[in-house]
Amino acid sequence: MPPPRRGAAWAEDAARLRAAATTEPGRLRIIGAALALLVVVFGAVTSWQIAGRSAAADDVVHRSQPLSADAASIYRSLADADTTSAGGFLSGAQEPRSVRERYEKDIANASRLLVQAAATTGGSDASRREIALLGEQLPRYTGLIEQARATNRQGLPLGGAYLRYANEQMSTQLLPAAQRLYEAETRRLYADDDAARSWPLASLGAGVLALGVLVWVQRRNYRRTNRVFNHGLLAATAASAAVLLWLAVGHTLARSGLDEARTHGQASLKVLNDARIASLQARANENLTLISRGAVLAEDKKSDKYDVDHARNMKVLDERLTEALRLADDPEGRAPVERAAQGAVLWTQRHSAARDSDVKGDYELALAQVIGGTDKNGTSWDRTSSGSSFDTVDSSLAEAVAHEQQEFTEAARGGRAALGGLVTGAAALAAVAAAAALLGIGRRLSEYR
Repeated sequence: MPPPRRGAAWAEDAARLRAAATTEPGRLRIIGAALALLVVVFGAVTSWQIAGRSAAADDVVHRSQPLSADAASIYRSLADADTTSAGGFLSGAQEPRSVRERYEKDIANASRLLVQAAATTGGSDASRREIALLGEQLPRYTGLIEQARATNRQGLPLGGAYLRYANEQMSTQLLPAAQRLYEAETRRLYADDDAARSWPLASLGAGVLALGVLVWVQRRNYRRTNRVFNHGLLAATAASAAVLLWLAVGHTLARSGLDEARTHGQASLKVLNDARIASLQARANENLTLISRGAVLAEDKKSDKYDVDHARNMKVLDERLTEALRLADDPEGRAPVERAAQGAVLWTQRHSAARDSDVKGDYELALAQVIGGTDKNGTSWDRTSSGSSFDTVDSSLAEAVAHEQQEFTEAARGGRAALGGLVTGAAALAAVAAAAALLGIGRRLSEYR
């Protein structure tokens, strides 16, 4: 005897379903099965969507934002190393020990962060390319710096040429690669943040649909039996409403925390990092202006290239400090930015005075006005040099960055915590709701026996 065809089997099942739907017990069984399935789907979709958003929020706190901060630190360390090496060169044949130690600390920090970034950057091809380029170019830069130092100790003017070439390598190879790495990691941070903040529309829609069907079933039950409450269906409604409310409130709180982290944390951090980078570049160009002594001209073939670059960097610094003051939303974050702004004003004034001395031919006075020390008249410039103003700007910006980093971390962690327990809670409550709905329908069916 041949086996029954599949089409015939489906037809028989459809016929039985239609026959069952003609009786009230049959309709109740269909309603109960559909209701339980709908509630389970609601719980499953909620768990799935919230798990994705919770993972994205976790990435914001533990992966993408730290990577973005590390990339900014790599840039700052490289820029500070370049600034420090130029400042040490101006100090004479034997640079101060503190300057040498600061340079070595910057290079060691950049190297450590590059190794760390290479291990944690994940599947980002763009980031890996920039890390590889930085790892290749950094030893070349440090080799040029050592050559410049060795030549300078011998009193040869060729040391300045080596230093300028090292600065060119830093400006055209290392810093652009570090900037691209920072931008790539920042884009990933914003992508993770967008994923964590996006509304779970599918789960919200499924929840509203489930509650609507539960209300319709209870209203149908009331119209047919005049019984106001069915304990099972009432429990299912309460459990489903709890999941929907938890979902809406939890995600709203999470989104609020992440919004705060993005608006008052990440935005401020980016502006402050840009300001600090501009200040480091301005200081390096200020030092190189004295080292080159007009040997490198700007595009107009008249002005000193490094002095022109210094003016452009200071303009960027002023713009970023103004924006940072606008974004600062508490006294602890505003105070260091105000100190940095005041330091930048003094820096501009002192740089102008040093340039005037240099243009007039008094190099020794200009040198003291830039790096500190005592001029030929015995006047100490340690506290009134442009370098002292730069130190004020740099330390104040470092303090502001640390404060905003803490603000970001606290706000982002608060947003992530708002989703805590929702994945398992939604699944458990949905299971309870489905079971309660089946029990409620079963109680109604028992009346027909």
